[in-house]
Amino acid sequence: MTSSGAPRRWTPPAGRAPIAVALDAPDAATALGWAREVAPHVAVLKIGLELFYRAGPTIVTALRDEGLLAPARPAQPAASARVVSSVTGGDVADGWSEPRGSAAPELFLDLKLHDIPATVAGGMRSLATLAPRFVTVHAAGGAAMVRAAVDAGPDVHVTAVTVLTSLDAATLAAVGLSGPPSDAVRRLAVLAVEAGARALVCSPKEVFMVRAELGETVTLVTPGVRPEGSERADQARVATPERALADGSDLLVIGRPITSAADRAVAAATIATRVTPLR
Repeated sequence: MTSSGAPRRWTPPAGRAPIAVALDAPDAATALGWAREVAPHVAVLKIGLELFYRAGPTIVTALRDEGLLAPARPAQPAASARVVSSVTGGDVADGWSEPRGSAAPELFLDLKLHDIPATVAGGMRSLATLAPRFVTVHAAGGAAMVRAAVDAGPDVHVTAVTVLTSLDAATLAAVGLSGPPSDAVRRLAVLAVEAGARALVCSPKEVFMVRAELGETVTLVTPGVRPEGSERADQARVATPERALADGSDLLVIGRPITSAADRAVAAATIATRVTPLR
């Protein structure tokens, strides 16, 4: 927490671009190869459903063993220790003073937990043993589910997904949600933050609105980011990295524009050079 009692907004380690590279690889060997190329340039590596279902927690161990992920953070201390930390200037939000010059990216588990609260709590406890910075849950699971995830993972930035970037108004209407995506994003964002989520996933098209609605303490994670000239692929609501950051995003999720490039290291470095001065 900050001195005002609000959770601290995430910032990338010094000198690292606010980019999470999506390691949407078909197997662990491919993911490790990609990570070796991009890790020097970005703040976060994101593991999603495809890779985690294929490789499981061992991919996290493998990445850490090669120094491609930041070391696991210590568990959150007891309340009395956090009081001491607040007096001495430590990072109360995480229960420790994080070295901001970390030599490796942080871990983002994009697994979108969505089930009854007890099941989500159990899943979060299991995932928390991997010491991720971010773990996603679906805000549509409701306030009780989000709160269960928060309580089960006190050291994790529980990150609530609002509306998937692949969905447009017509798709939402087909599943019974009338109105523009921005309406659903606003409702779900407020619900999730009130339930304790410290971060939100929203498309570049809604990030300005969400920042204005919820203020400066919540961390905003933005997928659907496409450098100028990149293909949109299956993303319906997109923007450039520069636009997303200007509108209030804290962390840009970028996958195929980097991982499908002929030279992934160059692609990551090029985008990082463009966006790092903007933070």
